[in-house]
Order: sequence, then structure tokens, then C-alpha cells
Amino acid sequence: MIHSNITPQELQQGSIGTMVDQLGIEFLEVSTSHVKAKMPVDHRTIQPYGLLHGGASVALAETLGSIAAQINIDGEKYAAVGLEINANHVRGMREGFVIGTATPLHIGRSTHIWETKITDDQERLVCVSRLTVAIIKK
Repeated sequence: MIHSNITPQELQQGSIGTMVDQLGIEFLEVSTSHVKAKMPVDHRTIQPYGLLHGGASVALAETLGSIAAQINIDGEKYAAVGLEINANHVRGMREGFVIGTATPLHIGRSTHIWETKITDDQERLVCVSRLTVAIIKK
């Protein structure tokens, strides 16, 4: 059964006590065509120089792409697991929020590819990431 009717609030509730919760990621929109969330640029997500940590951006991208893949498959029979992720960090951030939106590049039977664009509040690109997800039988 595809879980296309899951809400951002349900995703948030299911993330309590996980890295998503620790990083302050807040889900905004969820559908089979995209998943969107915001993440603070604060003490939880910066590196020692005060800039948004690239690993935090990658964690946001993998979170969004993995959720997007999972809601596009029959979750009773299959699981979506990350296979490979890459990211290009193009703009530094010191404060505020970043917004990530994952959209599909490929939705196949055994693999999905999701692109996540992470922007600042002025919609300037901060990071772009591509996640390849394997669809495996449970």
C-alpha cells in the first residue's frame, strides 16, 4: 500500500527521538511528487567556523529522499534504503533556516533517484543533492 496520504504532522510525530528531531527538521509538505522540510541553521547544524555543516545538509537531503521513496512504494512488501548520496554545497549559511525539497528524477521498480534542492529564505540555492535509493523486499 502506497502511503500517499501521510501528513507532515504524522512524519514529525514519527521522528521524535531520531536524528531528524535532534537537527530540528520540520516537515512542511508531503506528497508522492515531493517532500519539503525546513531545518534551522543553529548550534545543532553548524560546523566550528559557524557555517551550516555539509553533513547536516546531507542528512536533510537523505531524510527527504528516503521518505519520498518510501511513500511511493508498497511499504508492507518493500523498504526503501539509501544506496548512494552526493551533494554540492554552493552557498554558506550562518543563521536562519534552510528549506529542502526532494523531487523524483527516476521512480523505478528496483531503484529511485531523488534530487533535493536546499535553499535559503530568499530561494537562493545552498546545496543540491542526489540520492539513489534501492527498493528491496522486506
